[in-house]
Amino acid sequence: MDISELQRAIKEKYYSIDKKSGPLFLLAVLFEEVGELAEAVRKNDAEGIEDELADVLFMILSLANLFGIKPESRLVEKYIKGDPTERWDLP
Repeated sequence: MDISELQRAIKEKYYSIDKKSGPLFLLAVLFEEVGELAEAVRKNDAEGIEDELADVLFMILSLANLFGIKPESRLVEKYIKGDPTERWDLP
C-alpha cells in the first residue's frame, strides 16, 4: 500500500470522526504523538520508535484528509525531485 492508498483508507475509516474532532484537536494529538516519538528516540527504543512513527504518520494523514491535501506529490516534488539540503544547517 502506498501513501495515497493509505491516506484514502484512513479517510474512509476515520474522516467522520476527524471532522467532528476538528483541526485543532488533531493537531494537539499530533503534538502529543511527536512527544512520544521523541521519548522513544531518547530511549533508543526501536519498537517504540516504530509505533510512534506510525501514530505520527496517521495523524499527519488525518490532518491532510481534513484539509483535502494530498502530501505525497508535494513530498516527491520537494524531497525526491528537489534537494532542500542546501538550506539545512548541517555541520
